[in-house]
Amino acid sequence: MTGSKIWRAIGLMSGTSLDGVDAALVETDGENRVTRGPALTLAYDAKLRERLRRSLGGRAPVKAVERSLTVAHAEAVQALLKQAGRKASEIDVVGFHGQTIVHRPAERITWQIGDASLLAERTGIAVVADFRSADVAAGGEGAPFVPAYHRALGTALERPLAVLNIGGVANVTWIGDRNADDGSELLAFDTGPGNALIDDWMLTHTGTPVDVDGACAARGRVDAAVLATLMAHEYFARKPPKSLDRNAFDPAPVEKLSTEDGAATLAAFTVESVAAARSHFPTPPKMWVVTGGGRRNPVLMAALGKALGAPVRAAEEVGWDGDALEAQAFGYLAVRSRRGLPLSFPTTTGVGRPMNGGRYFPRPA
Repeated sequence: MTGSKIWRAIGLMSGTSLDGVDAALVETDGENRVTRGPALTLAYDAKLRERLRRSLGGRAPVKAVERSLTVAHAEAVQALLKQAGRKASEIDVVGFHGQTIVHRPAERITWQIGDASLLAERTGIAVVADFRSADVAAGGEGAPFVPAYHRALGTALERPLAVLNIGGVANVTWIGDRNADDGSELLAFDTGPGNALIDDWMLTHTGTPVDVDGACAARGRVDAAVLATLMAHEYFARKPPKSLDRNAFDPAPVEKLSTEDGAATLAAFTVESVAAARSHFPTPPKMWVVTGGGRRNPVLMAALGKALGAPVRAAEEVGWDGDALEAQAFGYLAVRSRRGLPLSFPTTTGVGRPMNGGRYFPRPA
């Protein structure tokens, strides 16, 4: 396999927010050449979302929900093919992340559910899955896993550059001045909570699993004492690379607050933890690009703009698709996996050496 070949890949992502499947088409050599195609989101119905929520932490049997999850991913692939006017035979590979239900890298455990064989059977396309296990088995954090794609996307932007993804958990990629095969110009780690604590708070207190446009937080006041308690978590003192489980933070200190003040304080927790992450960067970034669902929360974006000391731009302002970016990344990483290129690096996950990964499930005969 040579770098001159351009692969056509579909990437799939189901994040910690449990809202649905993102699917995206990319054409790439797995290095710096990326052409982004159509993308879509297939929302989970409420029953599947709740079944997935119950599976978090491996607390409930997963076989049945794993099948339902995989079928939903297959439906997303088929819908994307229709939208793109492509046949399954025209796609080289699908990158299938699955759904993370347990992530405890200190115990060498990471678990993404999803039946890659079934997905290959349902779509008629070869699949690369199980991206994180090799990294975790070798002592890495197994996350974040998108920095190589951030680097490819950011080649035209001024550096140093910070790419902040606010999903259920928030993570950042710091990209230095020049590319290196060993990834040494990258630094990546989870900064702290993203949307997950806010979503859980809203679901519990309002029955709606999201603070639409940050409206609830905007009506509340940040409780400085509670915020200080949350920021005292030992995670923030640890040096990167480092990563988090979705449920790493105990929201108990917030429980005494009103619905509005709780939402405001949890939003401030996300922002404060991102701001604290800057102490780990080799040099300050010249710009922050924000991806993930959090970029749609004007309360978060305004607070980040005040806190970070550099321009903060939503992905779309620099020509990226913030909804599709992680799905695109796993299509890109599937190509890197097939080419034997590293998916993670010592400076992104703490693994001892640049690591390839992913398991290959061939196109059904």
